[in-house]
Amino acid sequence: MTDCATCIVRNRAICASLNPEELAILGQLGRRQRVKAGHTLLWEGDDAPVVANVLEGVLKLVVGASDGREQIVGIVFPSDFIGRPFGKESPYSVTAMTDAEVCIFNRNSFDEFASSHPDLQQKLLRRTLDELDRARHWMMLLGRKSAAEKVASFLLEMSERLSGQGCDGGVRGAFELPFGRQQIADILGLTIETTSRQLTKMRADGVLDLPSRREIVITDRAAMETIAG
Repeated sequence: MTDCATCIVRNRAICASLNPEELAILGQLGRRQRVKAGHTLLWEGDDAPVVANVLEGVLKLVVGASDGREQIVGIVFPSDFIGRPFGKESPYSVTAMTDAEVCIFNRNSFDEFASSHPDLQQKLLRRTLDELDRARHWMMLLGRKSAAEKVASFLLEMSERLSGQGCDGGVRGAFELPFGRQQIADILGLTIETTSRQLTKMRADGVLDLPSRREIVITDRAAMETIAG
């Protein structure tokens, strides 16, 4: 059981449309679960018995190829929804990139609750359409863009998704990535050498600053957007 009234993503998650009485009922269906970095919450192709709201941390959506290679097809952040409501099999694996916490629900119980709450269904539909838009953007990012464009596009998206988690006293355009350069390279389908070379060039050109291995400060957003295409 979870207390939805004190949820840190209460106003951004799909359940934001529910009134206090409805939240109390939903809270009885859910439970909080910690997920260690590297742990897989859902496996591609397996029955997906749960759905969840992400409360803290970052998780990746991964699809595997027949030869054992893996492709990251998405990243989820706090307030994002994971799982497959009104479905059975998971189309991808969901693995924690950092230590995370989720509010987890039995899928059948959640489906039954959502069926009687049209506002929640509408939120799910909007989230689904947003995910479709992100998937199309991701296809463009991985399939057509150059290495520089990939890195710049990725950093711009991270600056939006990680807003409020900035470093340097909250400087605008400053944020801290929850993963390292090897993981960035894996996400973008690049080598770590190429990724590091692009970051170094952007710093030399005055587009960004790198106070530490994971801190990013976008110092010239217009130039970053130009590089991203």
